[in-house]
Amino acid sequence: MSKVIAVCGVKNSGKTTLINKLVRAYTERGLKVAVIKHDGHDFDCDIPGTDTHSFTESGAYGTACYSKDRIFVHKKARSENAEETAKSLMELFPEADLIFVEGLKGSSLKKIEVIRKDISDKPASDPEGRFLIVTDLPGEKFREETAGPDDTGAIIAAIDAV
Repeated sequence: MSKVIAVCGVKNSGKTTLINKLVRAYTERGLKVAVIKHDGHDFDCDIPGTDTHSFTESGAYGTACYSKDRIFVHKKARSENAEETAKSLMELFPEADLIFVEGLKGSSLKKIEVIRKDISDKPASDPEGRFLIVTDLPGEKFREETAGPDDTGAIIAAIDAV
């Protein structure tokens, strides 16, 4: 079973930057890492003019394209519940040692919240499951353990402990 960690925070707080640092660090340790991004808005991830896009436009609820090195799956969500949809996507990565989910601040998943001064000053996530706050603000402002945005070692130690 893969370890799943949500990385949440308000818009522009540094979630993607943090996840990229952590993916690099864990990959260097030889772990297989997957990332699932939750987008609160609808989006189009297929390129107009491609065959898979035309299949979707024709009404297919899902398409897949693969080559020797890559797999692309485009599928309509099975549920309106973002956490439930994320859990179904986790099934696509059975070989992952670690899965990061970007977003889902309202979920009960184990989570890290990123809080950056001038962007936010207090947690916006459901406290259930929150075990670390990554922040450039004074740590005593928060009840949870804190780490600085560049303290990758402390962040990894906190993740490894859950």
